[in-house]
Amino acid sequence: MKSVYLPVVFALLLAICVPSYASQDTDSALRAIIKIRSIYSDDARTASLLGTEREGNGVVIDSAGHILTIGYLIVEAKSIEVFVQEDMPIKATFVGYDYHTGFGIIKANKPLNITPMQLGHSSEVKEGDPVLVVSHGGSDSVQGARVVSRGEFAGYWEYILEDAIYTAPPHAKFGGAALLGREGRLLGIGSIYTQLMIPEVGLVPCNMSVPIDRLKPILADLISSGHSPEPPHPWLGVHAEEAYGRVIVLRVTAGSPAEKAGLQPTDVILTVNKRTVTGLADFYRKVWALGNPGVKVPLGILQGNQVRNLTVRSANRYQFLKN
Repeated sequence: MKSVYLPVVFALLLAICVPSYASQDTDSALRAIIKIRSIYSDDARTASLLGTEREGNGVVIDSAGHILTIGYLIVEAKSIEVFVQEDMPIKATFVGYDYHTGFGIIKANKPLNITPMQLGHSSEVKEGDPVLVVSHGGSDSVQGARVVSRGEFAGYWEYILEDAIYTAPPHAKFGGAALLGREGRLLGIGSIYTQLMIPEVGLVPCNMSVPIDRLKPILADLISSGHSPEPPHPWLGVHAEEAYGRVIVLRVTAGSPAEKAGLQPTDVILTVNKRTVTGLADFYRKVWALGNPGVKVPLGILQGNQVRNLTVRSANRYQFLKN
């Protein structure tokens, strides 16, 4: 397939994306999208990759002041502030984080006096639907987009989302941004900038959002216990990418099981438990199928010009992070 970047595609998308949104509902929804700023210690596990100061967006989802965002903006933070108005920070407290979805919850330490955003039904979102991608900042931060795909997303950080929502054109301030439908209801939370191959168009820059229906079964547990009831997967501490069906190690987390076992950047992962790896999602699923955190994970790797066998004793990612 010919890979083509077509700027005109995005101009057309913007022109036709938002034909008939309910203005009153949308205005109310905009007020529920706030700015988040978090500060991290230098020794936080994620500091070397994501930095010690992070900013993004959150969505007020209930009258108690709980705010939904994407987890990497808040996990391990030593202090969190939210901004309803740009120059008036309000302290917030970490509440919960779910690694399976990527959702994070914080709570403002004083009343926000904001009408919570209503949750929509992401199961109804389909390819071609017009949506709004909205960050903190009012109407100037609203961007029209279209859903270009619904499908699997495999992240470099040992993450799979089966029903991701891909939208184009991409929003620059995607982290924790709200994905809104026609009635101004929340359909998803912005996670990452990525690129997707679209037939007859080419490689399209887009955002991936986590669908809101994934939040509903776990929300009460996130608020009450800080995590979802779903058991954690065994974790290795590998950042990897897929190229032509091969899984290549990009980075090994310091102090992780993978580092202790001798895995290195540029290693190619060939097998898990003597079973051939055919891609990034396949690699994760083969690891997760071996059991719970702590299970030994036999890997066959190409390291330099030598094929080696390593055994990684997996861990629980939640226990590794410094929450």
